This record gives sequence, structure tokens and C-alpha cells, in this order.
Amino acid sequence: MMKKILLRDIKGVGEKTEQLFGRLNLQTTEDLLHYYPRNYEVYAPAVPIGQLKENAVQTVAGFIASKAASAQVRNLNILTTSIVSEGEKLSLTWFHAPYLRKTLKQGSYFVFRGRVVKKNGRMVMEHPEIFTPAAYEEILNRMQPIYGLTAGLTNKTVTKYVRLLLENQALEGEYLPLDVRERYRLADYNFAIQNIHFPKDRDSLIAARSRLVFDEFLFFILSVWMLKEKTQSAVNYYPMKPVWETEKLLENLPYRLTKAQRNVWREVEQDLCRDRLMSRLIQGDVGSGKTILAFLAMILTAQNGYQAALMVPTEVLAVQHYKALCGLLSEHGLGDCRPILLTGSTTAKEKRERYAQIASGEVNLIVGTHALIQEKVEYHKLALVITDEQHRFGVRQREALTTRGAVPHVLVMSATPIPRTLAIILYGDLDISVIDELPASRLPIKNCVVNTSYRPKAYQFMEKQILMGRQAYVICPMVEESEGLDVENVLEYTQKLKSIFPPEISICSLHGKMKPKEKNQIMEDFSAGKIKILVSTTVVEVGVNVPNATVMMVENAERFGLAQLHQLRGRVGRGTEQSYCIFMQGNDKEVSKRLKILGQSNDGFFIASEDLKLRGPGDLFGIRQSGEMQFQLADIYQDSGLLKSASEAARDILDLDSCLELPQYFKLKEKLAKYMKYQLESLGL
Repeated sequence: MMKKILLRDIKGVGEKTEQLFGRLNLQTTEDLLHYYPRNYEVYAPAVPIGQLKENAVQTVAGFIASKAASAQVRNLNILTTSIVSEGEKLSLTWFHAPYLRKTLKQGSYFVFRGRVVKKNGRMVMEHPEIFTPAAYEEILNRMQPIYGLTAGLTNKTVTKYVRLLLENQALEGEYLPLDVRERYRLADYNFAIQNIHFPKDRDSLIAARSRLVFDEFLFFILSVWMLKEKTQSAVNYYPMKPVWETEKLLENLPYRLTKAQRNVWREVEQDLCRDRLMSRLIQGDVGSGKTILAFLAMILTAQNGYQAALMVPTEVLAVQHYKALCGLLSEHGLGDCRPILLTGSTTAKEKRERYAQIASGEVNLIVGTHALIQEKVEYHKLALVITDEQHRFGVRQREALTTRGAVPHVLVMSATPIPRTLAIILYGDLDISVIDELPASRLPIKNCVVNTSYRPKAYQFMEKQILMGRQAYVICPMVEESEGLDVENVLEYTQKLKSIFPPEISICSLHGKMKPKEKNQIMEDFSAGKIKILVSTTVVEVGVNVPNATVMMVENAERFGLAQLHQLRGRVGRGTEQSYCIFMQGNDKEVSKRLKILGQSNDGFFIASEDLKLRGPGDLFGIRQSGEMQFQLADIYQDSGLLKSASEAARDILDLDSCLELPQYFKLKEKLAKYMKYQLESLGL
């Protein structure tokens, strides 16, 4: 097993570099080795200057024709020179790079690679990389990794240290038995790690990725089945009976549950009132009405004399659910149900008071975030645990909640539209219920899939909606500008919109690198209508209910999986007004077949199944579903074949040796224990 070494112990990694890696949650050499590239670039041969295309990253070679000149424009230091090749000339520009003047000597010959733009009618290559002909020859036609970065950390730095680790680390012992690798044609683990970072060619990359994806699925499935075995053998300490309060509440609601909601509620009620523990997943499209079913289950639990906990992924969502639950209980006179809110930002004094109330049983309905499992919470009689948006939590978090005293009933709610065949594998420890219809009062979202030429019209439409009192989301795939990726980013896009829209239209940005308190404040301000346009990454995918938001525009929609785009679209269409979703395709190609599916349907399960048909092993780059079930590389749609193979392998392994005690499984057991420990450590447990 590889020895755990901190990144600061690597020669050349100073305090500043260590802190930058820390921002990406990378502390050890093993963390860095498993920080996989997000994309790859192929360094193509140089092209003649006359054949350069606008707005594309290309390579040219030539002699430096003029002495490099430096100029200061406001806060920007600009260095310019020009090159000549075969009688043609090209201007080159660098920003904040005065040190290059010593390198760029007149008459020197270099290879330059960068983005070419047109300025004042002539082509200019901006901030190109510089290579000697020999250095460029070494990487010519090779696939070079592109990593996710943070401000101050360059792709070159990450690449340098990953390469250093791979060259100096001892090989790790293979942990998958030979028969499993041969049966599923899996590459050796060490080959996979080397070629996921620095693939020799496309075939090597596919082989490396397939092995690592298989491993991710295998460990996840083994964890799920071990949890299932534990819960199935657990004694039900919390027998329940149906109560009139839930029936009365259903009769007095201002709306009628859909047939699908009523069917699922009966399944949940029956589960809670039988001899064995409930372990159930409710799959329902965005807006299908899962939350009211969760509240009904909590009320039934409280009326039987027990406690119920609802855990959600964000503080804003926890507050919203808490307020909605309090309102429901008050309207229907359910004074026996005593709710409480527990989140990470609850003050120390409030926490102590609330811990005492939970431990004594004074409160019986607990709504919160990860604080429900990360803090030292002792429950009185925790009979029901509900987790919302399961793919944000994972198996280990669910297990952590179910180990607070006697094992409780478990109800999981997910709006991720996973086809049933895959859901059965991924949620192997749960029975599955599906809410497959939306309430009649919901207006279908109107969709359009367009290219960037439509952007001015989209801005006009957004402004018109805002003047009518509505709000809008704009989704970008990146937080900030990144090397080698020509996609919209939140920070620059926010500034661009502020220069386009009138100053009275408040515009704000939201992304995952912000501190939780800052994110919560922004979401609260947006919910309250103080912010009119929210420019965000996919962190709003698991967001809050803002009925006043009627427009969503997704930039670079081609970079997201269809199921994720559908999830994002679910942030609008929550009120009584007509809502709209604009999917902006960032590249110049005609609107893709994939995106057209979104424009034609609002049915998440149909979209997911179509996505499954269209995706294949060739779709390696740029399209992921935001890491369902916390996978690093694996995508349940793109890699559905590997998911099924891993499920089959897991079943065969456990059928032969349920405790993994045979010699051929010794290293696998060790690796699985390490995987499960890491999952718990990531929760702060």
C-alpha cells in the first residue's frame, strides 16, 4: 500500500503552493494522483500564419521580427511583439509578463501556441505559450492533461507535480483478482493511473478510464450491499400504527395529491407500520411533490411517539423546509409535533440548547444539514431518517445517520431521473417508489435551444421579465477563467451582465468556492427578491424554491449532461407564472441532437433514458452529470455498461465470499476498507 506523504514533503512544493493545492482539497500525494484531468488537449502541428482561424487555439512557428515592447494600460501591463514566417506577419500579446522581454529576442525562432482573435481588422495571438522547436516536438500530437484549477495555480504546476509523483512513486500492488480483470478486460491499476494523467494515445486513455470507472462503481456497490445486509438484519425497535392526523391533513390540504403521490404515500405508510425496517427511495421529477410525503412520514412518526430527522444538502434549503413544516403544522393544529432546525451556522449556545432538546425528546422533528451527523447529536428515539437529494450525500452519510442509537427507518428522496435499471443497482439497499406525474397546477416550462447569436435577444427577454417583477438564473460551467477551456465563467460573466443591464437590476454571482455563510446570504437575498439575476455554477442544482424565478439561461449547455440540465431547469417553473429555459450552445456547431431532446420534453425520466441511448464510450470529454453518488470519473449514463459489469462482479465476489476472507480478495478487502474510511473522513466523522 502506498505510504501517505503530504504534498509539502515533495521537493519544490512551498507553503504557497501547498495552500493553493489545499483549496482544491488536495493534501497528500495520493490525493494528487487521484485528482484526474477534466479534459485533454492535443498539441497539433504548426499552421501557416495565413491559415489561422479566429477564436481558436492554434500553433504557429516563426522568427521574432521586432523587439518586444511593454506598455501600461490602466492596471494592465501589456507586452507585444510580432513574428514572421514565409513572408507573413502575426502580432503576439502577453498580459502581465514583462519578464518575457529577455526571452523574446529579435531574430530568435520559437513555436507559439495560443488563442487567435481579430483586433482592428488583423489577427492577434493572445498570451501564447512559448516553446523551442525541440520542446514542442516532444509533445507534438500527444494528449496533454487539463486539470481543474484555482486562482494562482496553473495547469503547468499541477502537471509538473503529478508527473514527478508518477516518476518517483513505487508501483501499487494490484488489488483486483486476475479472473475479474480478464473477464471484464480491465487494464492493470498502475497502467490506468499513468495513462489517465498522461495517455500514450486515445486507446490508452479509454482503457485507463474504464478501469478506474469500474473500480469506483465496484467499491460503491460493495458498500451499498454491505449496508443492506446490516439494515436487513437489524431489529425494528420502532413499530408504528397509522394515525388519523395524516388522513385529516390530506383531506384539508388546499390541493389534492396526484394519483402517483397517493400511491407512494401508501407504500411509505405501510413500510413504517410493518415488522421490518423501511429502506425506501422516492424518485420523483423536480416539482413532483416529494416534500409533502416526507412531512407526512415525519408527522406519522411523531404521532407514534418517536423522532424523525430530515437532512438536506444546503442551509438555505434546510431553513426553507423548516419554515414550510412549521407552517403546515400550525395550519393544521398539530401541536404534538415539535420541530427544530439544526445547521452548521447555528451558534454554539443555540446548539447546546437544541442538543439538549433533541436528547430529551422535547422536540421530535429535526430538520438540518450535515450538522445532523457531523455534530455530537444524541437522539432520544430517532425512528425515521429522511435524506433529500441522495446523490449529494452518499451511502456512508446515510449509514452515519443510521448509527445514532438503534437503526431507524430510512427514506431517501431524489429528483435525479435515473432509469429504473440503473437505480436498482445504485440504490441496491433500497426499495424504489416513483412519482411519475406532476401536479396539474404546474405550467410546463417553455424551452429553446439556440446558439450564441441569440444572446442579445435572450438578454432583452430577461430584462422584460425582470421589469414584470420576475427573476432569472444564468448558469456557467466554470467559476473563473481556466487554461485551455473556452467556456463562460461566473466571475467574468457577472461583470459583463452588469455592464449590459441597467444599474437598478441587481446582479450577483454564486459558486462553490464561496464560504457557506456567503452562499447562504446570496441565496436568501435571491429568495427575498433583492437579487434579480443570479449568475451561478451548478451549485443551484440542489437549491431552494424561488417561485418568482421564471427564466433560466444555461451557457455552454453542450458541456452538461442532459439529466443535469433537466435538474437545473427545475429551479424555474415553481410558481404560477409561465417559466422559460434557454439552452445556449457555446460552440459554433449546429444545435446538437442531445440538446434538442431537452427542447422537446420536460419529462426527466424520458430525458434520462434518451441520454442513455445517445451516450457511449466515445463521449469521454466535457459531459458529466455533476458527480452523482460522489463519483470522481464515473458517469452513470455514459458508463452504464461498466456499472452493470461492476454490479455483476460484486455479486459474484460476495456470492463466493461474503466477508472477503479468501486469499484472492485480501488486497481488495484492504482497498475497500480504505475507501470506506475515506468516505467517513470526508464527512468529518
